[in-house]
Amino acid sequence: MSVTRRTLLMAGSGGLLISQAQAASTQAQNAPKPVASGDALRIAMPAFASNPFFPADGLGDNGIDMELAHGIAAQLGVEPVFDRSAATFDGMVNLVSSGQADLAIGKLSRTLQRGRSIVYSRPYAMLRQGLIANRLNLARIAQGKPPEQIIRDFAGDLGVIEGSSFATYAPTTFPHAQIQRFASWDLIIDAIRNGTIDMAYRDDFEIKKLMVDDPSMTVVARSITLTDKVDTIAVGVRPDNPHLAAFVDLYLDLARGQQVLNTDEIIARYRQGSKA
Repeated sequence: MSVTRRTLLMAGSGGLLISQAQAASTQAQNAPKPVASGDALRIAMPAFASNPFFPADGLGDNGIDMELAHGIAAQLGVEPVFDRSAATFDGMVNLVSSGQADLAIGKLSRTLQRGRSIVYSRPYAMLRQGLIANRLNLARIAQGKPPEQIIRDFAGDLGVIEGSSFATYAPTTFPHAQIQRFASWDLIIDAIRNGTIDMAYRDDFEIKKLMVDDPSMTVVARSITLTDKVDTIAVGVRPDNPHLAAFVDLYLDLARGQQVLNTDEIIARYRQGSKA
């Protein structure tokens, strides 16, 4: 049987298609992947709890940030491995900037200082900054003036959590205040109760959550929301992995529908969890 020119051309074309497919498959296999640490996504998260974002180390996988971490890992086809050794938010950032973790997910505020050592995703939550003040101390400082008038020139004792974004914001936002740094939020609240400090500085969600947990705080303290100051929450990504940073943004856009949580939504979730 004779072999026609057309048959030869068809056979050649088929071989070319197979060769191209093999080349494409090899290229796909050799393409850089978002996760550089094998089959695991290493995620830094603080050891303490910040409900409803994440529980304390060893107390389960419930929370906004836990769901986010598991969702990103699932879409990458890898297992999430959590590093809960950080005692502060800045400690979590240090794990990422040093390459010991791929991501930092844990109610992480964006700051310019942290942005020098890590890459941030776009925000997935946006909160207002706020203050909680001892009522008697605030009345003494205000001397009859509306508290809003004395906030910007506040020169009293202001409590912040060491290693938090608010410890970074405080000297700029309240340049005349005496900044008092505490190891935990609980210690700050004790200081507000007994009047050791005049005010404390944090996001309005944590302050509103405090009032939900302990309504008696309204007797000794007053909350103030800074409507012109925001606290944006995002994922921190190691700076040498722009592919992973782009993937996290893509995940937030596509899997989460570009949703940006606000204080009211987070408080609603916290109330629901408290009743469970």
